[in-house]
Amino acid sequence: MSLARQRLLTLAYGDMETIRMLPNSFAELEAVARDWTKPPPDAVFSLRVPTEYASIHAARLVAGPYIYLTSEDSFQIAVMGVHGLRVEIVSDAPPPPDEPPPPPPPPVLEMDGSFNLELTPGQNVALDVTVTSDELDMARMEDGTTVDGVFWGKLDIVHQGDTHKLEFTGTRLPADQDYSPEFMFNSRVVAKLAVVSKPTTAKFNLSILAPESQFCDIMLSFSPLWKIGMTWPPAEILEESKVKYFVRVNPGGALEHFDSEMVTTALYYEAMPDPAMVDPVEYVAPRNSYAMTFKDFVRHIMNVLDQLGLSLHARTTFVNNNMAAFSQHKNIAYRFLSPSKVAAAVDITVAAEPCLFTRLFLMFRGISDDEMGEFSGAGEKEANAVNWRSIVGWSEDSKDPTLFRILETAVLEVS
Repeated sequence: MSLARQRLLTLAYGDMETIRMLPNSFAELEAVARDWTKPPPDAVFSLRVPTEYASIHAARLVAGPYIYLTSEDSFQIAVMGVHGLRVEIVSDAPPPPDEPPPPPPPPVLEMDGSFNLELTPGQNVALDVTVTSDELDMARMEDGTTVDGVFWGKLDIVHQGDTHKLEFTGTRLPADQDYSPEFMFNSRVVAKLAVVSKPTTAKFNLSILAPESQFCDIMLSFSPLWKIGMTWPPAEILEESKVKYFVRVNPGGALEHFDSEMVTTALYYEAMPDPAMVDPVEYVAPRNSYAMTFKDFVRHIMNVLDQLGLSLHARTTFVNNNMAAFSQHKNIAYRFLSPSKVAAAVDITVAAEPCLFTRLFLMFRGISDDEMGEFSGAGEKEANAVNWRSIVGWSEDSKDPTLFRILETAVLEVS
């Protein structure tokens, strides 16, 4: 027994169309069309087929562009030998109403939950819970967004007296990636994330060159847009944005820090800018910076530091201390800030007169090969022609061993 091939029907009414299975009779066709348009009882209602969609036998019998279906005979002639039929509805009835959307699924008011927790490396615990809601759907938001996926965040479990609660705050991870159990459940991964998520930080090294031994107060005043980070040796905090060092400076650069009873050649401190004001593309741009490959940059920055009076030991230490950050990028764009801009962020006051300051603040970011094209007029060649001494306010007096001198280097990677 052969199977009959099903044929499709396209119903058209004005600008609206719908596809149904082609009925076997004119009465069934009219019933389908009326059920879709739902015309009033007294409305004009007729059906027609464009001749190009009708069978060739029916098209030969009419001279006009349409075959009007008025009976079973006209219907059978129109569908003879066709695989599908287009029927247009002629009526003065209003257009058919939109099909109502499917009813929403019932709200989810109760869910089972399971938490696999690592208390300490090698010590794990599993918590099985039931999450309930009195009336709010836990599966969907008001706009229909489904609440599902993999989330990364912070789980707070509190047991204090009669207070016992569990609270999770997190963000949904991209759905197109696979996350292994080790990624989600490993204290070493969490420790690494803490390092990676550290805010943008400028790192300063401050050296003092004095003609003779003397006691000295050094005060650092931070702009409201900058936050004090780590200091080493530990500085004395005077105010929220001001710290002080009390040291004895010696010829040759040795600094005796009395609070920590340490001797060092430099003071280290960090300053963190307000994240809202950090715009990497604006801070390091073709109009104010220069870009080159990583390998070219290391050689180039060594030459620039030489021009700015740093000794071979000082510039080697500078590059080596920041090599880990530099080497993360295939291409690097950089600039040096002027002394006024550095002082606007962190101002230095020294209880010694006279005092000569040399403050070198390097700001850089990694850039892609595509971005390198934007620096076509600001590359290594152009950077070599820049008078960096003028930009950083370098003076020949910085080489005078009879003067009280401060040399500060700082690096800020913006990304």
